[in-house]
Order: sequence, then structure tokens, then C-alpha cells
Amino acid sequence: MGLYVLTCRAPLRHSQLVRLTSLCSKHYDKTRFNSRRFSSHISDRGIGYIRNIGIIAHVDAGKTTTTEQMLYNSGALRRAGNVDQGDTVTDFLPMERQRGITIQSAAITFKWPLKERLPHGHQYIINLIDTPGHVDFRFEVERCIPVLDGTVCIIDGVEGVEAHTERVWSSARGFKVPGIVFVNKLDRDGASFKKSVQDIGLKLNGMPLVCHIPWWGKETIRGVVDVITRSVVSWIGTRDTPEELSKKMLEGTIKDEVERAREKLIEQLCEKDDDLMELWISHGKNLPDAFIKESIRRVISHGDGSLIPVFAGSSLKNIGVAALLDGVIDYLPSPLDRPELIVRVGLTQKPLTQVLQHPKDPKVSHPHVEALASVFKVVNDHRRGMLTFVRVYHGVLKKNTHMWNANLQQFERPLNMMQISGGQTIEIPHLSPGQIGAISGLKAARTGDTLLTYSSDKALQSELATIQVRPPEIPPGVAFIVLDAYTPTGATILEAALENLSREDPSLRWFKDEKTDQYTLSGMGTLHLEVARDRLENHYKVEAYWGAVSVDYKECLTAQTAPHRAVFDKTVAGKSGKAACSVVIEPLDEDYRDTLSGPYLERDGNVIQVVFPREDLVPNIEATRQHLTNGVISALARGPRRNSPMHKCLVTVTYDARTDLFGPAPSSHLIGAANKATREALKEAYHQGIVGILEPVMKVTIVCPEVSAGAVQHDLHSVRGGHVLEIKDVQDTQAREDGVTDASQIYAPPDPYEFQTTLRETQKGRLRMLEITARVPFVEMLDYDTLLRGKTQGRHTLTMALDTFERVTGPREKAL
Repeated sequence: MGLYVLTCRAPLRHSQLVRLTSLCSKHYDKTRFNSRRFSSHISDRGIGYIRNIGIIAHVDAGKTTTTEQMLYNSGALRRAGNVDQGDTVTDFLPMERQRGITIQSAAITFKWPLKERLPHGHQYIINLIDTPGHVDFRFEVERCIPVLDGTVCIIDGVEGVEAHTERVWSSARGFKVPGIVFVNKLDRDGASFKKSVQDIGLKLNGMPLVCHIPWWGKETIRGVVDVITRSVVSWIGTRDTPEELSKKMLEGTIKDEVERAREKLIEQLCEKDDDLMELWISHGKNLPDAFIKESIRRVISHGDGSLIPVFAGSSLKNIGVAALLDGVIDYLPSPLDRPELIVRVGLTQKPLTQVLQHPKDPKVSHPHVEALASVFKVVNDHRRGMLTFVRVYHGVLKKNTHMWNANLQQFERPLNMMQISGGQTIEIPHLSPGQIGAISGLKAARTGDTLLTYSSDKALQSELATIQVRPPEIPPGVAFIVLDAYTPTGATILEAALENLSREDPSLRWFKDEKTDQYTLSGMGTLHLEVARDRLENHYKVEAYWGAVSVDYKECLTAQTAPHRAVFDKTVAGKSGKAACSVVIEPLDEDYRDTLSGPYLERDGNVIQVVFPREDLVPNIEATRQHLTNGVISALARGPRRNSPMHKCLVTVTYDARTDLFGPAPSSHLIGAANKATREALKEAYHQGIVGILEPVMKVTIVCPEVSAGAVQHDLHSVRGGHVLEIKDVQDTQAREDGVTDASQIYAPPDPYEFQTTLRETQKGRLRMLEITARVPFVEMLDYDTLLRGKTQGRHTLTMALDTFERVTGPREKAL
């Protein structure tokens, strides 16, 4: 082993020295550094050139404006739309344009970079999803995240990291989706890139990798500097060329800050990337840009969020948006780079490649499965009807073929297939692996369903017919509204509209009371139901009486029921048969995951487990399990005490083929047997007085002036019956107790008002705002935003999300 003398260009911390010593103990063979490993280009001309990304952020952070500028810079739009003027491409619902917020996810496709920038290269295809920023539509966001390969998180440079941003970022990390952050609105008074970067580290629990820094003018942002290439990549107010601007920048005071930022970036990367540290040893400050970019791509690819690339700009002024798109290409993965997809077969989880293996040759895909795709969005377009947005995970999905819906267990035939770009639709013959597109003509597909195409009907007789890509976990509703159609014809129109609405958004649920002929629609909050009402009235032309928004209470058990066995032997749809099963229902313990063995299904806050004492006697056991589970789900939808959904129940279904199997029976009879047994058990529980009532309790975050905080805190605790969890200064950048980022190691460039007096609002003159976090019953929060205006003179923000459901007791229970 040779002797190596290392000259380090910057001082090393102890942790770096330990890692460096470990590296030096290896045999240093320069031939192991293949430049291809660090190339920023992907050789595959197909899937490798696809980027499926999503825009996530808090409401009003500038998601839609950023999207419009991306489309404009790519050439997909001749002019960027404006949220205030209501002419954006991605906010296509009238209510979205009226309120200036995003309600539904919109999927659009465009290419980047522009062809003139790639005389000999290939353009990348970017499939972009602009998601809602309001917490009432979090199901919409979290349904889209699993189909993404990367995320772009937009942060308001004035407000920093806000509550919904934390939740959605955490959700993306849960699915291991890599992300980058764009600090937006740096042209506004009071914007602070430094505070925003510190917020990213402390609230998103990852070390910020500052890739771009703002180039400040006298009073506002002038441009953006790439610290890796040491060049100006975006600017306004000058006709200088990029080369001339970069030369001026390097001659100015920002030069030292760019070098400091680059050194800190390399240092942070070397903490996680041994390959880059070895290269840094040999190159020092002259480390090639391509090596740094490839290192960033490598360290964020696993999606744990421990390192977060940060970009800067102003979408409204189109500063930094084109450079952000370059970051999407350079750092976010293609479908080829993502971990293997895990699918559900029956109630078991398996890798897709394992499910699709050829029965005789594991190295070859199953011959009967041609394509597999996941539905992540359904939209009722006023011109094209119901559009089903899908992502393809296996094979080629062709438009002229029957598609099997594994969730509904039925075939559907599409009419057309298309991609949407700049508000225009482009018809296509097929969708390849990794691609996102829209299908028209499907009559039943819902958000969250899985579509497959087969080359042989034999697949329908096997487990291949039950493959599901991440079945949707629909959160329980917290609010509902009652509808009553004026006429029988109106009732027919209303029912069809509600069916379509729930296909678009499964977190909107409805049922009809057969005794009163009234319809109940439940959702995730007041705004969620207001948007649903607007859609029903203006899009579907529903005419009905609307009740007030009310709290969606749930029912629960306080003790275990006795076993109930039911036999179902009626004729259903002309089919006769006979089936039976037994059911036991008990309260669900918090640690049920540690105590249950065997497969089970979690649905609507309940857990359903099907037990087969003699599995060897059950034909098609997975299909039988699914049918029995469906029967229980339908029975739990309405409890015995208030007709409210059951919640926090553990249902154990026992199907003993020796006593419950009476020969071949249609699926309807298995469903009927489980439904009947569950209803009988609940009815008996009601007579025994062991059915309780649960209410939604919200986690509430209120940001208000310090002078109003005392009155708000008192009202939440003494009047609303809530519990205040925390009060903190919004501007406090100290590390939180639950944080994992060392605040002292966060690099953030200084803001201009730290050195000079400008026309920008200074930190000293800013109104001190406090953030109050509390847990409050939802019934007390229905009209709380209006009440808060009187206490804060309108200078507040209010966000809330469901925390849990808790038991209602005492006088309040009797009042219900």
C-alpha cells in the first residue's frame, strides 16, 4: 500500500477527519473513478428522460404562478397566466380562479430545456402535477405523491415554512420521494432568504444544500447566482449577457459569498458521500461542477430528506424559474432511478417484479400481463366528460383495449388517450412505462383504482386479477351537509352527480336515507364541502335544499360483542346460493399492529381481519377474503345509535369451510353473510349500551399578533374546551426539541438589510407574531375564523387538520 500525502484546502471537523482516515485506509486506485458515474446525463433515451414531479406547498406560496412560469419558459404557453386575473392553466375550476387557490390536482406535460439550448442533446419530458395547498384537500395531495418521482416544494420567502408545508413534506418523505425546495417571493418587502433556509433546516428536519443564492440590488432581488458554477443564471433589469453579468458578479462583493456557499455545499455533501470526498481530496477547490451535481442527485435519491437542495427566486417576476427547471433535470430522479414498486395482492404486500414473474422463468415477466397503471385523479371535464389520469408502471397501456379494474373487479373500455400541455390536449396511441396521461370513456374508474390489461383470460383466474397499486387510504370525514332534492327528477340528477363527485374525490362520501329520501355528503372540512356544493350547483346543475355544515360524529364500541353467526341464502340478481360466517367486534387498541397476526385491512379507522380455520378447504381464498371484507365495510358505514360511521373497531370474521361453505356461491352471498353478521352484532351492542360517540378533535395552528395572543389563548382553553400545546415566536430560528438538524451547521447567506438601510421592511420594524398550537373539538371551530377577525383585527392565519377522534361523555353526550 502506497503512502499518500493529503493537502486539505479547508479545515476539517472531527467527523470529517474520521471519515477521511477511513477512506485513506483503502487502496487508492484512480481507475475506480469513472467519469460516467458522475455524468449529469442519462444514456437511456426513453424512460431516463422522464421527470414525474409534483408542486407542493402551503396555500398562497405561489405554486400555480410557478407552474405558469415553468410552462411559459418551456414554450408551452405564449403568456404566463396570472392567479389574480383568473386565467391560469392549472387552476381550471371556476371556483379555483375565483378564490385564487388550487383545489384539484392538475397534470400537465411539457419539455425542457428549449431546443436551442440543446443542439446535439435530447429534451426531457416533465409531467408536472400542481397540487392544492389547503389542508381540507390533503387527500388530493397525498393521493398524488406516490405516483411522483420527485417533488418541488415552494416556500413563501416572507412567511417561511408554514404548517401545511411541513405536513405535505413529511408525507412525501413517508413515500421516500426526493424533493427540492424553491424559496419564492423574494421580491416582496420583508422577504428573507436567510430565515427561509433556517426554517427549512429546523422545520423540515433536513440539512439545506444552498445551490442558488439571491443577488440583491439596492431594494429588491436582482437575480440568482448558481454557487456550483459560480455564474448568474437568472436576472432582470439589464441587457448584459450571462457572461458579462457573471464577470460583474465575480468582481463585486458577492464573489466571496459565492465561494463561501460553494465550500459549505461541498463540505455538507462530503459528510454523506464518500465518493465525492475522495474526489475532493484530489481536486480541492477545483472540484468539477459535474461531480458536485451528480453527488447532490445521489445523496437525495433515497428520499429520506436528510439533505435538501435549495433554490431562490421570484415566480411573479420569472426570476430563478428556468434555473429551477434545470435543477429538476439535474437532481430529481427518473422512473428508472426509483425503488421497486410494492403492490397489494389480496391483503399481502409484494414487489411488483415478484408478482409479475413468469411461473416457469423468474427472469421473464408474466406473459398474461401486458400493462399495469394506477389512477391518481379523475376529473369531470365539461367538454370531454370524465378524464381518468393514470401513471403506467409496467408494459405499454394502449387505448384500443379492454382494461381490467382490479379494485372494482370489472372490465372497462377507453374511448381515447391523451396528454395535456399548456391547456391543450394531444391525442396519443399509448402510454409507456413511467409516463403520465389521461384516458376518456371509462365509466366506473375512481381515484385510487388500478388498471391492468391482459393477453389471456387465464390471468383473471389467478391472483393477478387482484393486483392493486397503493389502494387509497381515505381519511374519515369530519363534517357533513344534508341535501334534499326538490323533485324526483332532481333527485336522479343529484344522485348521478354525487356518484361522479365521489369518483373524482373519494374523500367525499354520500349516502341516501331511504326513510326521508335525503342525501348526506361528508368531507374533510368546511371549505371542502363548500367546493363540493359549488361543483354540484354550477357544474352538475343540481337544484336542492342545502342544510348547514355539521360535525360528522362517529360511533364506537366500549366493550367486545359476543360472536354472531349469520347465514345468507336469498336470491340476489337472479342468482341463488348460500353462505355463512361469524363476526366478533371489539374496541381497537392503539397497539393493535403489534398484537395482530396474519393479513388484515385498515379502512375508515377500523381494522378487519378474516380468519380461515381450514384454509385448505376454501376455494380461491383471496377472493373469499375480499368479499367478506367488503360485507363488513358496508355494515360499518352506519352505526346503530346515530346512523354515523363506526370508528376504532376491530372486526374479526371467521369463515370455517366445514360449517359455512355450502357449495359454490356468488360473491354477493359472501358479502351478504358478512354484512348481516356485522349488523346483528352492532344491534346487540346497542341494546347492551356499549355503543359510544366519538367527535373529531383538530390540531389547530393560529398565527396572530402578540397583543392578541392572550385573548386567543384564553378563548381556546376556557371557552372552546381546547388544550393549548405550544406558543412560540414565528421568527424564532432556534432548533426545536423534536428537530434533528444541528442549527449551528446550517449555512444561509446574509440578507441585504443586515448590512444596510434599504426601503425593504427591516426585522426590527416587523410586527411580532406568535404561533399558537392547540387541540380543539371541531364543533367549536366551525365558524372560528370569523370570530378570530374581531380578536386580531384580521391579522391572523388559521389552519387545522384532524388529530384524532375522542369519546364524547357526560352532558355533551346526552345532548347529542
